[in-house]
Amino acid sequence: MESLGIFCSTRAYDESKNVKKIGFSEAILNPSAPYGGLYTIEKIPKLDFAALLHLDYAALTQKVFEGLGIEVEADILHSALKSYESFDNPSNPAPLIKAPSKLGENLFIQELYHGPTRAFKDMALQPFGVIFSHLVRQMEQTTQAKKYLILSATSGDTGPAALESFANKQSISAVCLYPHNGTSDVQALQMKTQNAKNLKVLGINGDFDDAQNTLKTLLSDDDFQKQLKAKNIFLSAANSVNFGRIAFQIVYHIWGYLALVKMGRIQMDDPIYSVIPSGNFGNALGAFYAKKMGLAIEKIIIASNPNNILSEFIQTGSYDLRERRLIKSYSPAMDILKSSNVERVLFELYGAMRVKNLMDNLSSKQIYRLTSYELEELRSYFLADFCDDAQCLETIKRSFDAGYLIDPHTATGLQVGVKLCKDIPTIISSSAEWSKFAPTIAKAIFNKTLDDKKAIELLCDEGSKMLEKNGGGKIILHKNIEELFSKPIIHSQVIDSEQLKSEILQWL
Repeated sequence: MESLGIFCSTRAYDESKNVKKIGFSEAILNPSAPYGGLYTIEKIPKLDFAALLHLDYAALTQKVFEGLGIEVEADILHSALKSYESFDNPSNPAPLIKAPSKLGENLFIQELYHGPTRAFKDMALQPFGVIFSHLVRQMEQTTQAKKYLILSATSGDTGPAALESFANKQSISAVCLYPHNGTSDVQALQMKTQNAKNLKVLGINGDFDDAQNTLKTLLSDDDFQKQLKAKNIFLSAANSVNFGRIAFQIVYHIWGYLALVKMGRIQMDDPIYSVIPSGNFGNALGAFYAKKMGLAIEKIIIASNPNNILSEFIQTGSYDLRERRLIKSYSPAMDILKSSNVERVLFELYGAMRVKNLMDNLSSKQIYRLTSYELEELRSYFLADFCDDAQCLETIKRSFDAGYLIDPHTATGLQVGVKLCKDIPTIISSSAEWSKFAPTIAKAIFNKTLDDKKAIELLCDEGSKMLEKNGGGKIILHKNIEELFSKPIIHSQVIDSEQLKSEILQWL
């Protein structure tokens, strides 16, 4: 696909040992970087965003990729971007809307959930899956023909989007790990009802960090890879450890800013705030790269839930897991303590040798601390706060009363955005549709404890009438969610982490 070596590992023992550079296709196919790191762009270029103002979404993506040095064959990228045709509005897959004035005059919400699984992960995983499968098919036409096993661990949204993207893809098998009883019922159904024969879904006894750690361990397990290669199967990942995901997540932040310009709300290069509900930091990383490329984001505001490890880190410079226990919250897709993509930010700010030192400390001591200088540099890009569960419910209700229905993850962003962003236009990333977390929304609006199906029915009936009286639109359930409740359960297996290796090998 390309020969340009623009990716390097986030970790190095010394400068001389961080010299291997790879291209985009290799970073996608083989995402495990040297020394336990992640592949990342070695140098972030500047872009002239004024020249991109009137491009459509596909052309904007192409220009951003060209600017980053990501060389994808034109026909492959075109095919990948056609995946947005399955979105509600193919010409505007990530629409920006003005929030009701009752919530704030400077607030805008970018709805990133208009794809097939109704979550923002579709924005990256739908085109990513197309590119990955094209690469595999290209190899089938040569002597390098390979089969691929793709692993993903999910806190709720990556899994459904990855499974949707790789279902029935030739020469690709996909295994998705999710924390048993750690997702919403709708998220679980989106995974457990998948019937493509190349997909395997496994519940893990534990939380998302357990699932993610298990995935990372398998990715670096030499014996596992040796047994796979004996079957001519190679290993990759669909989590945001794979830069193929991150590349597409940069684009919609730029799209949102340019939409503000086209709406006449700002002039080009006027500053904005970007508020991102964040768990594994991939969405925030996309905004960080956009800012590094010259997009006028004054600050990236990280909104955490009760698992406020990220807000604590950005406020104090200490990433401390020693006394932490994961809290199950009303925003489960953010119930994460080890945020993988923070590492790519650390690389960009402090270099690969420092990252290796920090990550080794986190692994051995469960803590690392930035110096005062390093913290100052970090806070030149980020601010952070968190939203507890009570505030989450209050914010859902406040937004509903203002005529706009939001999910609990967007509510964390709205709560923090209203608190921290006062003077300049602010874009809040809305990461999921209401239907994926209907019981929490029903609790916030009606103070009722219901299962997913009953909560959805209540919201579509009484909730819809109330929202219309509040100035909003009718609440409509997307057919992809509605169909879940009549589909048979295909994947019901729940295992301990140490069983995963043998389970996958047996399945294959």
